[in-house]
Amino acid sequence: MSTITENLQAVADAIGAATAEARRPRDSVRLLAVSKTFGPAAVIEAVQAGQRAFGENYVQEGIDKVAAVAAALPDIGLEWHFIGPIQSNKTRPIAEHFDWVHTVEREKIAQRLAEQRPDTRGPLNVCLQVNISGEASKSGVAPDDVAALARAVAALPKLRLRGLMAIPEPTEDFAAQRAAFAALRVLYEDLRGQGFALDTLSMGMSADLRAAIMEGATIVRVGSAIFGARHYNKG
Repeated sequence: MSTITENLQAVADAIGAATAEARRPRDSVRLLAVSKTFGPAAVIEAVQAGQRAFGENYVQEGIDKVAAVAAALPDIGLEWHFIGPIQSNKTRPIAEHFDWVHTVEREKIAQRLAEQRPDTRGPLNVCLQVNISGEASKSGVAPDDVAALARAVAALPKLRLRGLMAIPEPTEDFAAQRAAFAALRVLYEDLRGQGFALDTLSMGMSADLRAAIMEGATIVRVGSAIFGARHYNKG
């Protein structure tokens, strides 16, 4: 059994324990394996272990990996999520090659993604990134501006607004972790109450996965706990 296979099982066990603690169905939480900085071979190992959804932060690296894995495993359908910051000049390749985008924080970016989504592909699934902790250095729309952005994105063709995403300020305090995720869940429920057909709360990583699941996460994003320590060579 490969290390990646063992790690995936350990993460699955952690998700299972957290959903049981939260009295939620196990299948209510999906694992997004964050494969940034790891090559196609690592993704292929994870696919062979049963993983089907992968997250990428860097556009060109992600596109190259999508192509390489598709060439190696042409008969297996995978789901590719873009979870990094979006620059205006990078929207076209994101719209062309990814199935999901978790990091929409401006209407201009959403408009470009909609305009550049190929007719041959289905709607691009979109989450709005919320700066839930109010950190000056963090990306994301302010909580007070979420509803207006949701209205704008939901009106665009070729996009499907699925939910909200956040990366709260890191803390080891479990109660503080839960509080941040609870705040995002309140925004999510408010939008659903306004008639938005949302089904996705993308929140929680290795260090705060349990708190996120306790507060309703439907997608958790886990990378190094699956693939190992990262080696960054990005500029």
